[in-house]
Amino acid sequence: MLVKDCMTRHPIMATPETLAAEAQRLMSENHIRHLPVVGDGKKLVGLVTRNSFAIKPDMLSSLNVWEISRRLSNLTVRQVMLKREDIHTIMADRTAERAARLMTEHKIGCLPVVEQGDVVLGILSETDILRALQEMLGFPIGGVRVTMRVPDVPGEVARLLNFVALQKWNLMGIGTFPTRRMSGFYDVVIKLKDVRLDDVQTTLATLPGQTLVDIRDIV
Repeated sequence: MLVKDCMTRHPIMATPETLAAEAQRLMSENHIRHLPVVGDGKKLVGLVTRNSFAIKPDMLSSLNVWEISRRLSNLTVRQVMLKREDIHTIMADRTAERAARLMTEHKIGCLPVVEQGDVVLGILSETDILRALQEMLGFPIGGVRVTMRVPDVPGEVARLLNFVALQKWNLMGIGTFPTRRMSGFYDVVIKLKDVRLDDVQTTLATLPGQTLVDIRDIV
């Protein structure tokens, strides 16, 4: 899955001259946590997050409540946004897993998606990544979710998939990950549709060299 397949297209955006209070209203009413800030031609110049509206402690101690209220009402997005040089971005043709790695490494909640010239095409958030993971594993379609433990050697995952194909089971999703605290093995998660759990469990028990570690109905 690529970024363009799971990003939010045509995100709500602001300009540097937008009042901070208006930006906060837009984020609240639309239930979003990130607001790209763009200039001419939708070129990315900044990013507003929920943390952008936090009041610094030194301001609280030096101003009275009326002064704080007046100052906040006059703030523009330019004064509270993250600057372009501090923003990590990604291109639409990059992979979703690369995006997830960037977000994890830099501990950030979103990536503006840009094309050549820094023009904003969309935004990719943690929620978008989680939704993509669900889709790759066949959720929310009901079915039987299976986790098989296979040796980390060439051909083992293909052998499992060939076995599934021979049963004429409807495979809706698949994912793999290294088995925790057990080197030399991978856990393969598959989602099957229009099958009975008992039948799948009995049949997979006949597959030599691989172990059924979890099976459950997903509704």
